[in-house]
Amino acid sequence: MDKASEYLAAFASPDEITRRDFKSAAGGGSVLVSADLSDSEQVGRLIKALENLPRKVSSAREVAAEFVSIAEVKTDLGYGEVISSLLGGDAVIVFERIEGNVVAKVRKYERRAVTEPPTSTVMQGPREGFVEDVKTNLSLVKRKLRTTDLCVKKFTVGRLTSTQVAVAYVSGVASQEIVDQVVSRISKIDVDGVLDVNYLKEYLEPNPSSVFPQSAVTEKPDVAVAKLLEGRVAILVDGSPMVMTLPFMLVEDFQSAEDYYERSVFSTFLRFVRLLGAMLAVFLPGLYVALQVFHYSVIPIRFLLTLTSSVNGIPFRPLSETLFVIFLFELIREAGIRTPKAVGMAMSIVGALVLGDTAVKAGIISTPAVMLIALSSLCMYTVPNQVGTMSLIRVIFTVLGGVGGLYLLMCGGALCIWYLSSLNGYGTAYLSPLSPLQPSDLKDSFVRVSMRKMKLRPLSLAGGNKRRRK
Repeated sequence: MDKASEYLAAFASPDEITRRDFKSAAGGGSVLVSADLSDSEQVGRLIKALENLPRKVSSAREVAAEFVSIAEVKTDLGYGEVISSLLGGDAVIVFERIEGNVVAKVRKYERRAVTEPPTSTVMQGPREGFVEDVKTNLSLVKRKLRTTDLCVKKFTVGRLTSTQVAVAYVSGVASQEIVDQVVSRISKIDVDGVLDVNYLKEYLEPNPSSVFPQSAVTEKPDVAVAKLLEGRVAILVDGSPMVMTLPFMLVEDFQSAEDYYERSVFSTFLRFVRLLGAMLAVFLPGLYVALQVFHYSVIPIRFLLTLTSSVNGIPFRPLSETLFVIFLFELIREAGIRTPKAVGMAMSIVGALVLGDTAVKAGIISTPAVMLIALSSLCMYTVPNQVGTMSLIRVIFTVLGGVGGLYLLMCGGALCIWYLSSLNGYGTAYLSPLSPLQPSDLKDSFVRVSMRKMKLRPLSLAGGNKRRRK
C-alpha cells in the first residue's frame, strides 16, 4: 500500500477525498484534497508545478521551499496531523521517491460578509461585527489592536469536529495566572464536538450551575478589543460569531458599546435607565401581588378604587393571575423567536393583542396585571444579556410576594444580593467594583466619567500594567 492509500484508509468514506496522481522528472506522487473545502484553482496550479519538478529534487522541504508558491506550507507532518489537515481542506502531497510530505493550505470556505451584528446595533461607532470564521475574527481584532504584545494561542477542541479555538490576550496587561487557568481548562476539554463559543461556557465559568451568567459575549470587535485592553482574556471559536471574554463582572451587562461614543453625562443617564429597568423587570410583578394581597392599606385610595373595580369578578387569586399573565407573555415571546422571520413580528403583535384583549374582556385577567407584566417584560430588554436570568428570577420574586408580602420579598432580595456577592471567578468578584468597593473603578461602572479622567485600568481585574495614560 502506497502512502496516499494509507491516508485514504483512515476515512470511512474515502470517496470524499480527491486523489490526483502526477508524474515528474523527480518521480511520481499524489495530491490528496477535499474538493468541497478547497480552492480548485489553487489545487490546479499546485499540480501543474509538481509536474515540472526536476530530477535533482531530493526532499519534501526542498519542494515546499522552491516549487510550491502557496503562502502557508508545512512539511513532514505526522499521520494524525495529515488527516486533520485533509479534514480542514488542505492539500497533502506525497511522493514515491522522496521521503516526507508537504501540506499546502488551499482552503476555501463560503463565509458571511462582515456586517453590522443584528443583536448589537448602534447609532454611533463601528458597525462591523464578527462572523463565523475564526481567521476573519482574529483579523478584525488584530486590525484594531496593532501591538506586538497581542498574544494568540490556538487549540483544536472536539474529537469529531476538530474545532479551532483561539485564546487572545494582551501580554503585560492580562494576568498570566488567569491566562494559564483558561488555557488549562480548554486543554482538558474532552468532548465529541464544539459548534459554538457557548459550548465552552460550562467548562470555563467557575460556577456553571448558577443561573447568573459569569462570562460576557459580544459580536462587536471594538467591544472585544476594549475588554482586552482592560486585562481580560478573549476566547474565539471557529463557526461562532460571538466572542467570550473572562473574567466577568455584573456591571458589564449594564454597559453598552455606544456609551463610549456619547457624552459621558448621557451615558451615565442611560446606565441608570438600564439599572431601573432591570429592577422593575424583576420586582414589579412581585410588588404588585404583595400590595394587592397583604399591603393594600398603603395603596392611595383613588388608585385602590380603580384597582378594585378592575379586578372585580376575576376568578383567579392575584398570585395565580400574575403567574398566568407571565406565562402568557413568555409563551408569546418564545413563539415570536421560533416563528419564521416573515411572520414572527405579525404573530407576536396579533398574539399579544388578541389574547390579551380577549382575556381582559372575558374577565379572566385584569387590565392592571396585563399592563404591569407588559412593562416588566419590556424592561427586561434594557439588559439583553440577562433576559433569561431575569425571566426566571421574576417568577421567583412573584411567588415570594404572593406568599409572604413585602417582608419575604425583601428577604429574597437580600438573599439574592448575598449570593451575588459570594460569586467570584478568576479572582474577580461578581459585584465589583461595588463589593468589594473599588473607588477608582466606579468611574466606569453605573457612572461613566470623561475618558480623560480614566487613567487606570480596572483594579478589580488581576493583571500587570494598570495605567492607561499618564
